[in-house]
Amino acid sequence: MDDLRIPPGPGCPRGLRVPAAELIERFSHASGPGGQGVNTSDSRVQLGLDLATTTALDEQQRERALAHLGERLTGTVLTVAAAEHRSQRRNRAAARERLAALLRASLVPPRARRATKPTRGSRRRRLAAKRRRSEIKAQRRRPNID
Repeated sequence: MDDLRIPPGPGCPRGLRVPAAELIERFSHASGPGGQGVNTSDSRVQLGLDLATTTALDEQQRERALAHLGERLTGTVLTVAAAEHRSQRRNRAAARERLAALLRASLVPPRARRATKPTRGSRRRRLAAKRRRSEIKAQRRRPNID
């Protein structure tokens, strides 16, 4: 099994290389088609990576990935499964692609929010709506007896 390579992108300008020894691969029977080999071949692949101990990420990337992938993690282990192909080899490749895509997406830094002003038209519409509402409520009041 080769190292998992993630090409350069936002959040990882030099790309990433996850050593093969840090990847956890498990195989099991996949449901669905498989012909005569369906009962004998373990073609479903579960690929895991412990984000807390991997050497591929620096501290800032690790914190960002743990925060972004929080719901998907079991402890600190990110796990993906692939069972859409009949062959174990193709499922292994699909699981690696899926893991790489998740890692890459989790490392993208969040966009900074730019403060904007309400437009003149939106301010005008808001004040007009307030005036209409005020007139409606004024019509509900009892008339003043002077």
